[in-house]
Amino acid sequence: MSQVVKVIHKSSDRSSSGHQHAKITSIPIQKMSSLSSRDRIVYRLVLTGGPCSGKTTGQARISTFFENLGFKVYRVPEAATTLFSGGVRFSELSPAERDKFQENLVKVMISMERAFFTLASSCKQNCIVICDRGIMDASAYMSQESWAAVLKNNGWNPVELRDNRYNQVVHLVTAASGAEAYYNCEDNPCRTEGLEQARELDRRTAEAWLGHPYIDVIDNSTDFDTKMRRMISTVCRRIGINPGDRLQADARKTKFLVKGPVPPSTAFPPYQDFDMAVDFLVTSNPKVQSRLRKRGQHNRWSFQHLIRRSDAGSQEVELRRQIRSRDYMTMLAQRSDSHYTIVKVRRCFLWQQVYFQLDIYQEPSTSRCSGLLILETYTTLSAEEITRKLPPFLSIIREVTNDSDYCTHSLALKSADNGEL
Repeated sequence: MSQVVKVIHKSSDRSSSGHQHAKITSIPIQKMSSLSSRDRIVYRLVLTGGPCSGKTTGQARISTFFENLGFKVYRVPEAATTLFSGGVRFSELSPAERDKFQENLVKVMISMERAFFTLASSCKQNCIVICDRGIMDASAYMSQESWAAVLKNNGWNPVELRDNRYNQVVHLVTAASGAEAYYNCEDNPCRTEGLEQARELDRRTAEAWLGHPYIDVIDNSTDFDTKMRRMISTVCRRIGINPGDRLQADARKTKFLVKGPVPPSTAFPPYQDFDMAVDFLVTSNPKVQSRLRKRGQHNRWSFQHLIRRSDAGSQEVELRRQIRSRDYMTMLAQRSDSHYTIVKVRRCFLWQQVYFQLDIYQEPSTSRCSGLLILETYTTLSAEEITRKLPPFLSIIREVTNDSDYCTHSLALKSADNGEL
């Protein structure tokens, strides 16, 4: 099972808007060398994006960076490029042949990934597996109806293929969107797309991964070298390691209170909705929070256990791991009587190349959650920049990033709901 360890510093730094921002720093990689073999990190990363986005260079940069930190790095080749180099020409295929090709491509990807995932699981080092594109990329080249038919014919479901299979998805935006002067077809003989087609494929690829719990979009707002460093930094942050001063990035979670009701679905760009339930567990130490999360679609679920411990010096150490359904049911028996279950729908969508999550709180839950809407994103943008990128179809009341009244633990407290806090 994979796990993530973070240290969260409660900083007094303020944005230009006057709000405080919690800064997340991770445990230094040197401390990982003392982990026991059963605690070794095995991290499955998808590197995806539109044509000419930097995936090939990005894979090399990530490999070098993590190998220098003592990781074993496996690189799963892009299956489509392998098949195209064998004489397949997508433009020559009929619609039916294209769909069948994508179906078989997914099967090839599953087989290739299985070989590398098996090697990684037995590795004695911390290990990262970089997948040059992931299974959901295939859906970007098919109609929704064709993709649904492929899933049905093979007994696959998107929660398993998208959410449970990979720890993180990094989407590199094509140079055709924001760095047009650098877009070219010379670096890859299989690349034939013009600017408009490249932008469309980039959009479709990003939307194919909507709903993955840990997706990061790296745009072209900086020069290419900085883009690569931002990419590496977001992988470090998600894994939970501290690269020290080798990378300059300040990604943080930003949250906004939204005025209800939820706009009609037609107001949103393409999105994915997920049902979520969060339960807090009994702990013997008041400085330790333990919670379970269930997340899924169409009665297909993924499960997570999170432990957050408050240490001296206003730090919080966070341990997060995926668990199986039977472990979830066993641990649920330890549910705290002093907390309600938090039930919500999480709507995931892209807007101006920023990945947003809108939490729509549901009944049954606390009265404090009735009608509550909270928008959040991870961003390196300044407060002023992210404000300009907020979806205009949502009525933003104010930023609540560091407002403890809107953290999940406070919202779930029965005493707070009864007006005791």
